[in-house]
Amino acid sequence: MKIGVVIPTLDEAQTVETALRSVVGEGSSDDAVEVIVVDGGSRDETCARARKAGARVIETSSSGTAGPAASRARQLQAGFEACEGDAVLFLHADTVLPEGWAGLVGEALADPGVAGGAFRFRFDPAEGTSAWLRAVEWGARQRVAWLGLPYGDQGIFARRSVLERMGGVPQVAIMEDLDLVDGIKRHGRLARLDAPATTSSRRYRAHGALRTFGR
Repeated sequence: MKIGVVIPTLDEAQTVETALRSVVGEGSSDDAVEVIVVDGGSRDETCARARKAGARVIETSSSGTAGPAASRARQLQAGFEACEGDAVLFLHADTVLPEGWAGLVGEALADPGVAGGAFRFRFDPAEGTSAWLRAVEWGARQRVAWLGLPYGDQGIFARRSVLERMGGVPQVAIMEDLDLVDGIKRHGRLARLDAPATTSSRRYRAHGALRTFGR
């Protein structure tokens, strides 16, 4: 199974290389993984660093005052259209996939009843923790357990055939991950992988959980 990894970026030079290091190398010897970074108009070294790390980079730009939140769905769609994977995984630029992630995705999708899935939510312990951050982690786990709704930080993936039947990534202004997951679930079960996708807590510390999840 070939897996396409789509990473939307906007001024993510400080984090994109770490995210890419967790992706590249998995199956690269037999071209089982392709990595596409879709940049929304970065003014830093995001694109250069992504190319250096081995990713294919597609440069787009956000429209007018819409901003990164409104353009992310378009970035995800552009990446989906550009990749050739049998499955597509959408990864945030400040999130790191677990070791062996490609095999875990392949195992999950070996079940024909599974349409897609996501990894467990975890903050990067190297950045420190707090009662508030632990509460956010707990809330994310409960949301998946009871509602079956992972966040975009959890490395949401789906079969290409499912995304095609959905008409691609829902083009909404905010919280595109919710509409994406809802669409995937209409075509089969959502696999909940126990291995963690480790995300930086920087956005949560800077903007708060509600504003971050809504971006």
